[in-house]
Amino acid sequence: MPSDLDPGSTIYFTLTIDGESLGYFNGCEGLASEVEMEHHQEGGNNGFVWQLPSRVTHSSIRLTRPLTPDTAKTAAWISSVATGITRPTAQIAALRADGSVVARWGLIDVLPVRWQGPQLDPASPGVATEVLEITHHGFTN
Repeated sequence: MPSDLDPGSTIYFTLTIDGESLGYFNGCEGLASEVEMEHHQEGGNNGFVWQLPSRVTHSSIRLTRPLTPDTAKTAAWISSVATGITRPTAQIAALRADGSVVARWGLIDVLPVRWQGPQLDPASPGVATEVLEITHHGFTN
């Protein structure tokens, strides 16, 4: 199969905030938006109900990965919120195993919402993972 048609069977993700990489992630969920609809019933017209778009909402995005040295960059970004809120732009790119880009999403006005570190339990020797949750005000190119 030609590489430009490969859907990307092994995908990982990168997150960059204002051009600075926060590293690679192996899970990404929540890339979604929804248009809320208002329903308006017109008097004397019983054949249908007008459906009018009102606002667009965007869900939070959760990125997961095993612990890496890039965790320090993530912690620094989250800590920066305490000293003043700036709403940078961000970009999430889905990459194939060879590093080529499958898809890319630009995000407007990004803020970290939550970071969850690993559960360090000697009784369960699984991979230590972290979860970063971010919010945004919409998609861009």
